[in-house]
Amino acid sequence: MAVKMRVPTSQLQQLTVFTTLLTGGGIGTMYYLQQKRFSESDYHRLALQKLEDCPIAMESLGAPPLKVYNIHLTDRHNRVDVHTSQIKIPVSGSKDGGYLFTSSVRDPDTLRWNLKMAVLRLREGQTIDLMSPPPAAQTTGDTPGLDTEHWN
Repeated sequence: MAVKMRVPTSQLQQLTVFTTLLTGGGIGTMYYLQQKRFSESDYHRLALQKLEDCPIAMESLGAPPLKVYNIHLTDRHNRVDVHTSQIKIPVSGSKDGGYLFTSSVRDPDTLRWNLKMAVLRLREGQTIDLMSPPPAAQTTGDTPGLDTEHWN
């Protein structure tokens, strides 16, 4: 003879709330740690350093202060593996904002990251190649030869 045990609805509700909070907290912690890992990485740091070293780009943004936002983890164009990184970093200043498109490779001998591409694309359409910035008089319009369209 089987014995039926009834669990009070209030206990089921408490268990549901506890499980939801635990799951949400775990996902939030994982998201925070992943963003922290990106922001502390050499490929991220090198790209931002290149941006901050370009007076034309900083002036176009209206920086300082430069605001750097979390990358979109679900963006399929953000890819990092052992040897390469390709990330799109949202940035803004007091005048404008946009994305810093970067590509880096890791030297197999020294294990150091080397920045290969750093391009700032502003919301208004202006593109600045940070690896070889144009003279101040030529900062309007797109930089020829740079294709960041496929990164959208």
